[in-house]
Amino acid sequence: MNQSGRLTSQHKKSHGVEGIFCIEAKAHDTLVRSIAVLVRKSLQEKYPQLLFRHRANISKSEINDALRRIDSNLGQTLFVKEASIQPDGGIIEVKDDNNNWRIVLVSEAKYQGRDIDNIKQGILVGKNGNQDLMVAGNAIERAHKNISEIANYMLSESHFPYILFLEGSNFLTQNITIQRPDGRNVTLNYNSGALNRLDRLTSANYGMPLNTNLCRNKFIPHHDKMIMLQAASIYTHGDGERWKEAEMFRVMSDIAETSLKILGSDLFIQLTGK
Repeated sequence: MNQSGRLTSQHKKSHGVEGIFCIEAKAHDTLVRSIAVLVRKSLQEKYPQLLFRHRANISKSEINDALRRIDSNLGQTLFVKEASIQPDGGIIEVKDDNNNWRIVLVSEAKYQGRDIDNIKQGILVGKNGNQDLMVAGNAIERAHKNISEIANYMLSESHFPYILFLEGSNFLTQNITIQRPDGRNVTLNYNSGALNRLDRLTSANYGMPLNTNLCRNKFIPHHDKMIMLQAASIYTHGDGERWKEAEMFRVMSDIAETSLKILGSDLFIQLTGK
């Protein structure tokens, strides 16, 4: 809440994103929520005719309700009544002409791999404390749960505004060389199976390009049927660098604007007054 308030204050003083360019990220997961707050404010200022809200979670019961509205066979199973999902950046929604809340942005941030910082600080890792690199873990795979649940909730939509911001040495897309305090250089190979975890996430975007706005669902004809793909938009610097707030703001605003364009016909009365 303190960081969110600080960013909101800075945003007001600077009249927009320009004023947050120089603020460094403190924590990846809390940062994305703070930026989401600014995105909602920016959308509300740009589209005063529309009503936006930002909430922290969606309950499993809501997801099941949405599935049952599509087909009564769906959304039948729920063991924990209070179960919910809570993406790091929360969920931004807009109210349409029929008074239904529609999702325009969901954002998540995942940090995995401290190898770059460890090398710069001269820290050795591993069981015996004699390794430059730590074998990557599998915690990142938990991201798939939230993606799948939001996809279920939005199964009737033509867009999927889910952003996954990645940060850390487990998400490299190029080799980088880091120097230890003793002068020795250590090269991190982006295609090392012990280090890279991107291939465990690209199933969420069907292997399509990273750092790309994939908000608009793809409809692919195959034989006698049409297949709809809901792809997460996965963003990573690829060189282990930290995400800056202004960069996140631009990406999240772009996805939200795409959502509004796709929902345009359902927002027509409010936007035009007709």
